[in-house]
Amino acid sequence: MKNKKTASITAAIIAIATVLFQYMEPNVLNKTNLSIEPSTASTLQSNIEALYAQRKSDKIVEITGKVIKLLADDVDGSKHQKFILELPSGHTLLVSHNIDLAPRINALKRNDTVTIKGEYEWTKKGGVLHWTHHDPRGKHEEGWIEHKGKRYN
Repeated sequence: MKNKKTASITAAIIAIATVLFQYMEPNVLNKTNLSIEPSTASTLQSNIEALYAQRKSDKIVEITGKVIKLLADDVDGSKHQKFILELPSGHTLLVSHNIDLAPRINALKRNDTVTIKGEYEWTKKGGVLHWTHHDPRGKHEEGWIEHKGKRYN
């Protein structure tokens, strides 16, 4: 008797949830309203891929990946150290680290693993991570790059 009652209650809950789910406003289920917040590595990686698929920008993310290519520093205007980061999924991003506001990572080498907090900007090539430094005006969420136990911001 108890098992039948539990099964009936469970079935009723599932039925109600199904009906409610079908009649929710479309925007509640629309992926463009996802809040991208740092949590676990796999969730973060899929969040970057969701941002890329949705062509979203101006989102603060925290990710870990492998440096696959070091690029020449950009010295026009504000100086930026640049490199390509690959996530475990194979998705790649350009990292643009402002070295006028944060220390340059001189020891950075190809195949090094780094963890980065910064702002994601969509591009056709996978995206750019910037704001990997402190904000001297204190108006923007601060970012950083961790490399071999040292934080650069």
